[in-house]
Amino acid sequence: MRIYLASRSPRRRELLHQIGVDFETLIAEVEVDETPLAGEAPAVYVERVTRAKAAQGLQIIHERRLIAHPVLAADTTLEFNGEIIGKPVDAADAQAILQRLSGQVHRVITGVAVCDEQRCAYVQSISEVRFRAIDEDEIRHYVLSGEPMDKAGAYGIQGKAGLFVAHIAGSYTGIMGLPVCETGELLKAFGWRF
Repeated sequence: MRIYLASRSPRRRELLHQIGVDFETLIAEVEVDETPLAGEAPAVYVERVTRAKAAQGLQIIHERRLIAHPVLAADTTLEFNGEIIGKPVDAADAQAILQRLSGQVHRVITGVAVCDEQRCAYVQSISEVRFRAIDEDEIRHYVLSGEPMDKAGAYGIQGKAGLFVAHIAGSYTGIMGLPVCETGELLKAFGWRF
């Protein structure tokens, strides 16, 4: 069984390869406004954006008259003290985000949707992450590496920022951007077999 992946994330592609899912990407075409709505709860925001990405993926399949396969879409955001923290807009923003997270606990919320012509299924993974205290020099060097710039919360747990993580409770792959256990269960419901 093949699927379409409605995501630009190299980490999601890597994780799907890791679990043996055959997919084709709809990278350039899927564009969704990811601006949070006023007062929108982080978990609600992630679900809305994830479902919108899946719907747009289905629309692209129709418009381009592609072979019908399920579309997998995902979105990850970070919640800190009830606030949605997405990708940093620049290096100064990345540094400010990491300073706020230093020595604190935050939540990483990843939503996954799998949709076809008949139905759309959604699951959400919520993990808690505790950072150790990170000094200014470490933050500066990490931001200079460029690694935090395309990641929610200005860090990637699978990269150099793994050094900042003192404890996690939840899904490591969910923190990376695609909880493979939950994703596998969704795909099985659409006919995928290990």
